[in-house]
Amino acid sequence: SLAVLQALEDGLKKADADPSVKAVMICGENGKFSAGADIRGFSSPKRLGGGLGPIVSLIESSEKPVVAAIEGVALGGGLEVALGCHYRIAHVKARMGLPEVTIGLLPGAEGTQRLPRLIGVPAALDMITTGKHIPATEALKLGLVDEIVEENTIEAAIRLAKKV
Repeated sequence: SLAVLQALEDGLKKADADPSVKAVMICGENGKFSAGADIRGFSSPKRLGGGLGPIVSLIESSEKPVVAAIEGVALGGGLEVALGCHYRIAHVKARMGLPEVTIGLLPGAEGTQRLPRLIGVPAALDMITTGKHIPATEALKLGLVDEIVEENTIEAAIRLAKKV
């Protein structure tokens, strides 16, 4: 939603400007990282700045380490947010994917560029063209996530952020 995009942008800019902040952790709530965009918003006027792509670029360009704590699902734009992060930790039961292709949409926040850089072209093409969701264990093998945990994902992400 526009409110989530604005909150991400504001939070990242505030963290980057605050010298006491050493790292940033991005998580969802209620056991889900993000299921992506609300497609009902596609018919509404675009916000100034162009949507999710610039936010993901802002995450990626942060001089401070940004860690994604993925619980539940990271789908579509949610996975693209995670791809912009410098590190990704996922709960063992998490699932990731770019399912928008199944309704005729292409990933629009540069996920089609970031995913192949991270996991290689063959695996990325499979995910991008089929919309398949992969479990955290497969994401770890592919290099999509840096670590999987069975414990509290947020606490694990905070530990990683402190370490880096």
